[in-house]
Amino acid sequence: MNHTPKRGWTEELEIAASELVDRVKELIAEGNVRRLIIRKPSGEVLIEIPLTAGVAVGGAVTIIAPILAALGAMAALLVKVKIEVIRTTEEDDTSDDEDNVQ
Repeated sequence: MNHTPKRGWTEELEIAASELVDRVKELIAEGNVRRLIIRKPSGEVLIEIPLTAGVAVGGAVTIIAPILAALGAMAALLVKVKIEVIRTTEEDDTSDDEDNVQ
């Protein structure tokens, strides 16, 4: 049984702290985000949020509500933050399907 290989990439966003909670909600809803790292502009890590593949499906906001509350409190103390977004995508596995056709 072949496992689908995964590729990933990282992007860094710098946003106003007042937009932090809404932006995190948007990123989670995208579904391909595996980890979020919130940093001060100096680079110091404030919080690291690991996300599982199913978080975006059904009730993600409920599951991460305590984290969003903490982010809101942090945002009140800061002007800008950096968000490091670590994403993964699964490779297309059509070659496996073709091999199994007889």
